[in-house]
Amino acid sequence: MLRARLNDALKEAMMNRDTLKTNTVRLIVAALKDRDIAARGKGKTDEISEDEILSMLQSMIKQRNESIKLYQQGGRTELAEQEQAEIDVINEFLPEPLSEDETLEAIKEAIKSVGATSLKEMGKVMAALKEQYAGRMDFGKASAAVKDQLG
Repeated sequence: MLRARLNDALKEAMMNRDTLKTNTVRLIVAALKDRDIAARGKGKTDEISEDEILSMLQSMIKQRNESIKLYQQGGRTELAEQEQAEIDVINEFLPEPLSEDETLEAIKEAIKSVGATSLKEMGKVMAALKEQYAGRMDFGKASAAVKDQLG
């Protein structure tokens, strides 16, 4: 479904002569093909899953946020604005993120479902969260919240 949305968005952006969106969606599709090829090398015959695609999109956003910080430190605001525009395009393909309250509730549920009682079991909790909330949760912030809950 997400693959179809990406292909449709690429066609639409090309017809509308939207250079930014065309280039950004092409980057996404290229990264997706790279992941598919890498998965085949590991013995998987199918394409990568929707969850893996969402994870890839989040990684792309994270990379661009890091670039924005560096560009701003270097006084390159036009490049920072370009990166932010790409983030806006990528966000169109991600589901609505969880609010802080929803994230905390999801963490409590994951801790309960895994039966975690100490920081040693944090990995299990994070795995459960990633499985259930791929693309909807900032796992960097979630990790800190899990530590608070378990610690």
